[in-house]
Amino acid sequence: MSSLSEVVQDDAKRRAVIDDCARLLDAEVASKRGITGFAVKAAFKAVKSVRPGMIPMSIDALIDDFSVQIDPFWADCQSTGADPKSFFQQNDRNIANALLKVTDDRAARSTQRVLKGAYGKLRGQAMDHISQAMPQLAELVQRHTS
Repeated sequence: MSSLSEVVQDDAKRRAVIDDCARLLDAEVASKRGITGFAVKAAFKAVKSVRPGMIPMSIDALIDDFSVQIDPFWADCQSTGADPKSFFQQNDRNIANALLKVTDDRAARSTQRVLKGAYGKLRGQAMDHISQAMPQLAELVQRHTS
């Protein structure tokens, strides 16, 4: 098994990971309901309106840092022989915090007001949203590292 950070160094595999991440993100946003869902969808639409292909470009810019954060969790999952979905769900807060560290750092340095504004509005709920996506994230990592 490869680590995700190794996989994303191969251009063809990187594109496949980015495309799967974009589909995962689209599906997660589409699944949101109620007032919170409305806010998430509005912010996502604002980010997408910055420029065509903004979501895949953003994922591409973040995937190296994300994969470095995910790799230790994936290695632990593999070394224990745990079911990936269960392992990621049991460690959802730690994994989410690791990923949010990346986005928090990037948001702090961003000069894009629309992106910073959208991120700021959603950041308070980000932990819950990311935690809800753990089973799908585990599947994505497993698919690309197997």
